[in-house]
Amino acid sequence: MNQQKNRRGLLIILSSPSGAGKSTLAKRLMEWDPSLSFSVSATTREPRDGELDGTHYHFVDEAKFRSMVADGEMLEHAHVFGNFYGSPAGPVREAIDDGRDVLFDVDWQGAQQISRSALQDHVLSIFVLPPSISELRRRLESRGQDAADVIQKRMQKSWDEISHWDGYDYVLVNDDLDASFERLKTIVSAERQRLAQQPGLMDFVRGLQSEFQEDEA
Repeated sequence: MNQQKNRRGLLIILSSPSGAGKSTLAKRLMEWDPSLSFSVSATTREPRDGELDGTHYHFVDEAKFRSMVADGEMLEHAHVFGNFYGSPAGPVREAIDDGRDVLFDVDWQGAQQISRSALQDHVLSIFVLPPSISELRRRLESRGQDAADVIQKRMQKSWDEISHWDGYDYVLVNDDLDASFERLKTIVSAERQRLAQQPGLMDFVRGLQSEFQEDEA
């Protein structure tokens, strides 16, 4: 039996405070397995220069967005700085049924919504922690992208994010990037073998039972 062909996809959620290494781990994961794809969010904000509908975001008006939420077609959604953002369920459901994993980069609130959705049986949630708060600050400062006041706001938000660490299936302390990535690969590889991810196993086992009965006859 080709288990890869018969398995269902996972909704892989990665969350962390800013600077803990989540984005780097997600990038490495997608390089390790090119069949992985990021969930393309829907938003009511206007496209920026260079952004393509369906590639960077699904751009919709507010009425359409609210209708999708009301119809249960959003796995998670939030209102941020005057605009709505959310993860459409349709493309994710298709990917899962086709045996393809979908990666989500969401905060703890988005993770909770997805974990309580109709697709909850296929969710794998992972929280990434920094080795220390001082190291978290050092990483944010070393980026050279944000002003001091922005870094301070990120640090203040980090505590709220970290306080929800125990709501995830797995927690990785990213003290060493290479070692953390190896652990992440191990988690994903093992979770792909869950019974819920292998709908073809029932028929396979029935086939084994039939062979056993034929041998005994």
